Amino acid sequence: MEMLVVGEADIRQAVSMEEAISVVEDGFTSLADGQVNLPPVLSLEMPEIRGEIHVKGAHVTGAPSFAIKLAAGFYDNHLLGLPTGSGMMLVFSARTGFPEALLLDNAYLTELRTAAAGAIAAKYLAKKDLSVVGVVGAGAQGRYQIMALAKVRPFDKLVVYDLDEDRLASYVEEMPGIVGVDCEAAADVQQVVTESDLLVTATPSAKPYVQAQWLHPGLHITAMGADNPGKQELESEALARADLLVCDVKIQCFERGELHHGLEDGIIDEQSEVVELGELTAGRHPGRTDDSQITICDLTGVGVQDTVIASLAYQKALDAGFGSRLEM
Repeated sequence: MEMLVVGEADIRQAVSMEEAISVVEDGFTSLADGQVNLPPVLSLEMPEIRGEIHVKGAHVTGAPSFAIKLAAGFYDNHLLGLPTGSGMMLVFSARTGFPEALLLDNAYLTELRTAAAGAIAAKYLAKKDLSVVGVVGAGAQGRYQIMALAKVRPFDKLVVYDLDEDRLASYVEEMPGIVGVDCEAAADVQQVVTESDLLVTATPSAKPYVQAQWLHPGLHITAMGADNPGKQELESEALARADLLVCDVKIQCFERGELHHGLEDGIIDEQSEVVELGELTAGRHPGRTDDSQITICDLTGVGVQDTVIASLAYQKALDAGFGSRLEM
């Protein structure tokens, strides 16, 4: 028996952002249709070294394969000249349970599938005519979110803030050449929020920094940094300001997302109206219905995203003849 082993360079060549958005949107629709077996997230937190590992996976009914993803985030890696994120995905046969492929993507597929969910949220929740897009967090996901957004919505300008001045300067220099719009460094988070039609928060912050009083009519926020209970980017009161609250999966966001903190602080309860992203992609909810609405989407990252993008990468690698065979 053999297993295909595919490296990061081949995976980057094989899978595009457009394909990632397409399969992830279909994955959320399958989830809303009850066609996904989705286990809880397994997390290993190592706060003493600012590190964490998440294990996620899922199986879509009828799919020939399923995947398990291991993703690590070590937030002091920049001190060693290393990226924050790393990881790999394993693809298994849904008929026999035997491994079919090891995808050594070094978190590239995780970056793509996370950004794809942000783009899908924007597609249904942002105003049609976007002028300014704001980003808090100029790291890898702050880049990928905007690269994905540009595939679904045109916009005129980027405004970005980051605590790290070097990272901020690099972002401002590089992103115009990637997405074709001007990019400006903001003096603080408040400037980003108040100037933006769409705001992306992409940090591992343990303390909320987006204040509820800064939210304004027409704003959409995609908050994707709070993927464990110890992280929070938005003041809980911001949830009460929203006309429409959306998340990837309620049960998961109630345990580890912005919604988790809203529950703890008594701003929302488990009966509050929260729409899941799959309800939008499946056409069961219209999303934004008025340009004056404030909308918030809480993304914690769901295993179905990993399975669909890993399955895509595996098939694309097979088609292209990428990778090497490992005897088992």
